[in-house]
Amino acid sequence: MAAEEGEDAGRRLGVVTAAAPAPRETVALETERLRLRPRTPGDAEALFPSLSDPELMHFWSGPPHRDVAETRADFSREAPDWRTWAITLKGSDSAIGFVAIGEKRQGGVSEIGYMLARAHWGGGIAIEAVSAVIDRVFAEGQRRIFADTDPENLASRGLLERLGFQLEGVLRDEWETHIGVRDTALYGLLAGEWKGSTPRA
Repeated sequence: MAAEEGEDAGRRLGVVTAAAPAPRETVALETERLRLRPRTPGDAEALFPSLSDPELMHFWSGPPHRDVAETRADFSREAPDWRTWAITLKGSDSAIGFVAIGEKRQGGVSEIGYMLARAHWGGGIAIEAVSAVIDRVFAEGQRRIFADTDPENLASRGLLERLGFQLEGVLRDEWETHIGVRDTALYGLLAGEWKGSTPRA
């Protein structure tokens, strides 16, 4: 289950991020079953199996990673307008996925992306993890969170819709990816629409 991380898309399109808001702190978050902590290059080994999985990466902007070194390099890139939390199960520090948030340069609006290892699909972990980050972002005063995902990525679209995101439109031929030129389904969620609660930091 995945939604494109916008930092990769922004780099590919040459987006200038110098005017982005000052970065916020990536504090650890806890839920009933999970601990979300800042993702580090050291998480590459744990997450490489997912990022090299052709089926899981099918709707990603880039192809599956070829080796752990590529994953480590990706995690080492500086993207000051993005924060990324590694998803871990309580009692284990091994990453099973991640949630990323990028605040847009106008402030008050953030983009969200996520990935969860296939072995953990179907148990509500993705909703639990993404909800914790949404809680945090809205508690910080953001007014809107949006996500874009491939219209054929039904798992990702289903997750967004269960979280209360509304489909706001489909952008035609928006992305040039490793599987060709693709449309994107754009989803949005406003702070006043969110039913979650403040996370524990």
